[in-house]
Amino acid sequence: MIYSDQQSAVGLDIGTSRIVSAVQNGDMYDYKSELNSFITLPMSKMTEQVLRRENVPHAVVGATIIVHGNESERFADLLQMDTRRPMTRGTLNASEPESVNMIRAIVTSMVGPAKYSGQKLCFSVPAAPIGGSENLTYHEATIKQILTELGYDTRSLNEGMAVIYAELESSNYTGIGISCGGGLCNVALSYLAVPVVNFSVAKAGDYIDASAAGVTGDLSNHVRLIKEDSFQFGPAYKDKTQQVLSVYYEDMIQSLVAGLNEAFQNTRSLPRLARPIPLVLSGGSAMPAGFRDRFETTLRASAFPIAISEIRVASQPMFSTAKGALVSALSDM
Repeated sequence: MIYSDQQSAVGLDIGTSRIVSAVQNGDMYDYKSELNSFITLPMSKMTEQVLRRENVPHAVVGATIIVHGNESERFADLLQMDTRRPMTRGTLNASEPESVNMIRAIVTSMVGPAKYSGQKLCFSVPAAPIGGSENLTYHEATIKQILTELGYDTRSLNEGMAVIYAELESSNYTGIGISCGGGLCNVALSYLAVPVVNFSVAKAGDYIDASAAGVTGDLSNHVRLIKEDSFQFGPAYKDKTQQVLSVYYEDMIQSLVAGLNEAFQNTRSLPRLARPIPLVLSGGSAMPAGFRDRFETTLRASAFPIAISEIRVASQPMFSTAKGALVSALSDM
C-alpha cells in the first residue's frame, strides 16, 4: 500500500496524564487519546478471555493482568482504588517498575509499528523546571528507543513549542505557548519559529487532584473525574469538592504567573518585539470554564515584562501538543 506524506507522518503527545496521537487526513486531523495509566487485576483465565473478547487493552504478567489506557479508569472506579501512573511530573516514574513496559504497551496500541521504514514521528518532551537542572536525558532517550524499535524515524519537540506550532501559524509562530497538563505546565516563547525561552512549572493537574483529595479524603482518580466533568470557576460552588478544587486551581495559576514573570524578567536574550504577541493556553488543565479569564486577570495584574496582544485557549486544548508535533513531523518531509 502507498501512503501519502500527510497520512504517514505522526505527532505524539507523551503526557503525564494522557498520550495523544495525531495524523493528518486531507484537511482534517485525526486524534486518538489514551490515559497514561494502568491497574493490576489478579490473574484469572475467565477474566483474561473476557477482556480479549471485549478488546480491552491488557497484558498478562505472571499472576496479574495489567489493564492499561482508558479502560484502567473504569476498573479503578469499580474497585475504588487509584490507577498507577507510568509517568510523574512530565517524565518516566522512577518509582514505578512497570513504567517503561506500560508506555511501550500504550504507545504500541495507539500507533502500532511504522507502516514503512523511516516513517516520520515527532514526540513531545517537557522542559526543565524553572530554576532547576533536572536531567531529561533518560526520559527522552527511552521514549525515542521505544519508537525506534517500532520502526519510526523519530525526533523530539519541546511541549511548549508544540503548542506554538499548532496554534500560532497566523503570527508566523511568534508568541507564547503554554501547555497546562497533568504533571507540568510547560511554557515556551518563540520568535519566528525560533525557540527563545522554555521552562516548566511543577504545579499542574496532578497537583490539584492530589491536594484536593488530601482535603476531601477522596481518591485522586475520583477527584480528577469530578474536575474534568463538571468543575468551572465561579463566585460560588455547589459542594466542598468544587470549592477545594477552586483553591488549588488558584494556587496553580498563581504559581504559573509567578514562573512566567521570573523566567522572562531574568532572561537577557529576549528579542526586541515590534508589537504585542499572542499567548495561547492548552492542555486538559486549561479547559474548565473561566480558566482563561482567571489566568488573564492574574497575569495582567502582575509586572509581566512582555506586551501581550491576546490570551486565548486553543480550540482543542487536549490535542494541541499532538497537533504541533505532527506539524513538526510534516515539516521534516
